[in-house]
Amino acid sequence: MYAIKKPILGFENSLQANFQKINDLFAILQLGENAFTLINPYSLIKDYSFEIPADVKVLLDIKEGDGVYVYAPLVKKEPISESIVNLKAPIIINPKNNTLAQLILDDYGFYKLADFIKE
Repeated sequence: MYAIKKPILGFENSLQANFQKINDLFAILQLGENAFTLINPYSLIKDYSFEIPADVKVLLDIKEGDGVYVYAPLVKKEPISESIVNLKAPIIINPKNNTLAQLILDDYGFYKLADFIKE
């Protein structure tokens, strides 16, 4: 069980979540009855980058060199190439102390998974 230190949009009253890393690409975030697929944004965009704000580093007790996970919410659609990747609101996870938070970024938006698939 992971403590939510900064609310997940739409689930502001949730204080805990289950997080399960499936592989290097996908993970599942479970908030009560709701389960969400997460995707590793670095597998899609090699130069995806942002600064974790100081207040979030404090909330998650992130120290220099800590191995945090960053995942983007994925809204699954059929076909899978039409699924929506939310790069605007990544989930930051500190597996060292089982805490997580969601950020809202100004520099990114929502993209179809097809946008990242090379022919």
